[in-house]
Amino acid sequence: MPHHRLIRSVIKTGIRGAAMLSLAAGLFGCAQSMGQITANAGTSDYQARLAAYEAVHEPYVQAARAYWDAVSDKRRIRNAKRRANEQITLNDYVLEQPPVYNGPRRPIDPNAPPGPQPGERAPVPLVSDFIRNANEQFGFVPDQPRNEIEFKRAYARAASAAGLTRNQIVGVYAFETGGNGTYDTQAGVTPKRPTAISPALGYNQLLSTNSVAMVAEHGDQILAMLRAKERTLNGDARMRMTRKIGAVRRMIAFSHRVPQGWSNYDKLAKHTAGGIGIHAIVLDKDIGPVVQVQKLLNSVKFARMKHYDAPLSAPELELMNLTGDSTGLDMVMMPPDFRARVPTANFFQQVGYDRNPVAKRTAVVANLIADIDNKMAQGAQNQGAQELAAAF
Repeated sequence: MPHHRLIRSVIKTGIRGAAMLSLAAGLFGCAQSMGQITANAGTSDYQARLAAYEAVHEPYVQAARAYWDAVSDKRRIRNAKRRANEQITLNDYVLEQPPVYNGPRRPIDPNAPPGPQPGERAPVPLVSDFIRNANEQFGFVPDQPRNEIEFKRAYARAASAAGLTRNQIVGVYAFETGGNGTYDTQAGVTPKRPTAISPALGYNQLLSTNSVAMVAEHGDQILAMLRAKERTLNGDARMRMTRKIGAVRRMIAFSHRVPQGWSNYDKLAKHTAGGIGIHAIVLDKDIGPVVQVQKLLNSVKFARMKHYDAPLSAPELELMNLTGDSTGLDMVMMPPDFRARVPTANFFQQVGYDRNPVAKRTAVVANLIADIDNKMAQGAQNQGAQELAAAF
């Protein structure tokens, strides 16, 4: 009989004999002791596995820290040389591949409190989270398209107005979504996998930090576009647009709580309900195409500002979209003979590199560019890319 049932039986029947009470107490104490023994055994096993893990992992950590510190140092040297209009040489890049960890995974602590364990990431917000937070924080509900063609046509109009070409737009779309992505495509989410690997959304996979930056830095342009549409509407449609304009104003005010800069925008996007909610603008049929196009247009303008006057090909524009403008342009401006020797790791931080299977698999810049070009060519044959091309 389990100890708790025996104790209840003793109380229920009113037996007060010292022997029965002693037996019940003994059984209860025995169960406690067995539980403690089991817990101690689990803790001991965990400590042994943790020690084995650390013995292998710690040398890797030291080697990785030295490698990625060297990558950062070389990047600073290249940036300084560019500012001084000095020539960049192969010595200004780390030419070895980064160390790879092949040891055991960190064991799970059986006594750890609930929540993410060391090395684990918190779950990435999903589309439903972006929409819910946008509504709760700003009273904003994205006006989603009736179908993909409606969104694609709005995207093509915005791109053409910005001076971007069909080849650039379709190429980026084909690479980022495989040529069949929807306006609400989120990185990693599939019908069989409901979890996301990133907050990246849409045709060119805008990050939530990009969305906050767009509202903060291009909010006036977004409002001007919405006001122009508002003047063409009447009745309920005009009222809905007026409410949307008010919500965007609140988003702009929220984004201005922090000083301008990527790291500040990143904190808002990842650690506040308002920042998470702002990302819902990508899903709106009026705002989503404009901010996604603006992200690509900013890359083109950045290249011109850095005196790179040649038209950006679709793979070159994607390099800047994938890795950031400064980093991408570093690869775009690299001589062809450098590209075959310089590891892709030079253009990432360790966290970003570890999460980027394309950069790791291609190993060097030449292979990365070729891989982007091939994926664009393949994706451009799919129905979604064909529809986007026809929208121009």
